[in-house]
Amino acid sequence: MKVLLLKDPKDKESGPDPYIQELALYRFEATLIPVLSFEFISLESLFEKLSHPECYEGLIFTSPRALEAIKICLKDQSKNEAWSKSLKQKWNTKPVYVVGKATASLVEEIGLTPQGEQSGNAEKLAEYICSREKSNSSALLFPCGALKREVLPTVLREKGIPLECLTVYQTTPHAHLQESLSSYFSQQGIPASIVFFSPSSVKFCLQHIQKLSGDFINHIKFAAIGPTTAKAMEAAGIPVSCTAESPTPQDLASAIQKALHLHNCSVPK
Repeated sequence: MKVLLLKDPKDKESGPDPYIQELALYRFEATLIPVLSFEFISLESLFEKLSHPECYEGLIFTSPRALEAIKICLKDQSKNEAWSKSLKQKWNTKPVYVVGKATASLVEEIGLTPQGEQSGNAEKLAEYICSREKSNSSALLFPCGALKREVLPTVLREKGIPLECLTVYQTTPHAHLQESLSSYFSQQGIPASIVFFSPSSVKFCLQHIQKLSGDFINHIKFAAIGPTTAKAMEAAGIPVSCTAESPTPQDLASAIQKALHLHNCSVPK
């Protein structure tokens, strides 16, 4: 059975994408189609703030893209030296909160120690942070995207925990998205399942998928990587067949297998 993953390939060049690898264990033939492009902004401002860890209580990362922004900054030799010599150690005396294992691994790559990675979504991470931070502390620095959800900032604000947001990237549709979707459907046909990995992927892909699937769209089992994406799918009128228990390849593959088995899914040739 074919599964279409609406996500970017794994950032690292070593080995296959873990989602494709895990789905293959269930005998699913998975294909990735990149959905998003990112424009990084305010990088000088970002590093200026990172240069003053004494002004902040800690860091929050809810997206791998925010770590990419820091990595771009660190390509500059002088910035990299400052980070390696003192800034990294100073930040490591403070909490670095993250959502999910992918973001956590990128935090480790820049030499910091993540916590809260088991949260899995912004709501749970906000609860985790609130259980550890005091309302009279310095602000937490939150590098984020222009399309960030307001759940985490709202919860922290209600608890009186100071937060300083800095937009470091903007999200746009991938330049070849429509072409890639058209090519997939014409060559591989209707997949058994389509997985959305973000609310943005729902926004940018749904119209094309509806057009390409036609009357066969009811044969497709739509999956979500997490509850935030599932809510966006439901709001767009997509029936959510399954949601991964946590945003990992293992939980997604298991959820898809159960959904297809329970529904005894049949896909047109």
